[in-house]
Amino acid sequence: MKYIDEFRDGEVAKTLAGKIAALVEPGRRYSFMEFCGGHTHAISRYGLSDLLPESLRLVHGPGCPVCVLPIGRVDMAIKLALDQQVILCTYGDTLRVPASDGLSLMKAKAGVGARSGDIRMVYSTLDALQIARDNPEREVVFFAIGFETTTPPTALAIQQAQREQLSNFSVLCCHVLTPAAISTILESPEVRQWGTVPIDGFIGPAHVSTVIGSRPYEFFAEEYRKPVVIAGFEPLDVMQAILMLVRQVNEGRAEVENEFSRAVNREGNLKAQDRVAEVFELRREFEWRGLSVVPYSALRIREHYAAFDAERRFKLDYRSVPDNKACECGAILRGVKRPQECKIFGTVCTPANPIGSCMVSSEGACAAHYSYGRYKELS
Repeated sequence: MKYIDEFRDGEVAKTLAGKIAALVEPGRRYSFMEFCGGHTHAISRYGLSDLLPESLRLVHGPGCPVCVLPIGRVDMAIKLALDQQVILCTYGDTLRVPASDGLSLMKAKAGVGARSGDIRMVYSTLDALQIARDNPEREVVFFAIGFETTTPPTALAIQQAQREQLSNFSVLCCHVLTPAAISTILESPEVRQWGTVPIDGFIGPAHVSTVIGSRPYEFFAEEYRKPVVIAGFEPLDVMQAILMLVRQVNEGRAEVENEFSRAVNREGNLKAQDRVAEVFELRREFEWRGLSVVPYSALRIREHYAAFDAERRFKLDYRSVPDNKACECGAILRGVKRPQECKIFGTVCTPANPIGSCMVSSEGACAAHYSYGRYKELS
């Protein structure tokens, strides 16, 4: 197949659904976690759950970088904009992530409260660099979030700023790592001790894997005996990945298989990995929303590039802030609950008024279910 429409062919989807149903063994239950929000979105948008046998359950995972961004990190960015009067640049979804005191970056920009900040949405790190060039008298901070997919562009921006000697540019780095989160989920009491979240295998991330390759997932297959199938984001990609996972479980195998072979190989993008390694190093610990503090799960800027590290430049200290008590976002990110099990889902918490981060990004489980599945239980 060469074109997007071919990966959305309904008749082929029904054929794959038939193959899955034929493979599912009577009396056996299957539970697969899709780690990436792009898969959650595809599952909800195309109604893939309706094509699957009742004995096969899909568990939503951490989703997207916006979803796992803790309140304390957003507070740091707001503090830079309001107290330090920097020009704060970041990606669009980040603007709406709820922070402390009813604020978000968007509300801080609009002046909800006593002050307003110069906060700008950018489409790429190049936009942030250009803003720094255009405003040499102002400090410009790029609020960098993302899994391994968006980390290489941030590394390139820092190196470019060093070459140009852009002394007014720095980065508030909140890049996090996928494998560490998967390990934390597998070691969590819900999965390992209590068994309340059974996971038989993973639908592996697509875009992340174009950078890191399939090799890092081999550890989970070998150590935890959990099969991983890396899949693209189109509906037929997801259905084929589920078929491959069911086949592995039935055969007692735990391997890493690559459904997304048109874009992913075992080694990944070595040039991108080299750039990231040049600019970043591991943090000892980092807080994830829903997963608490996860050791060696995020990156910080190396000493060689310390001049472009906003945390060092502005002497920022991180303070952990609990989520809204009514919000079940943390449990949803761990796969313990589904969006519709949150009492404020679709009423108080909506995409227009997100209380939790899962409702912010279109890839968040709550936003996906709100857009495509919230009426399903009523039909």
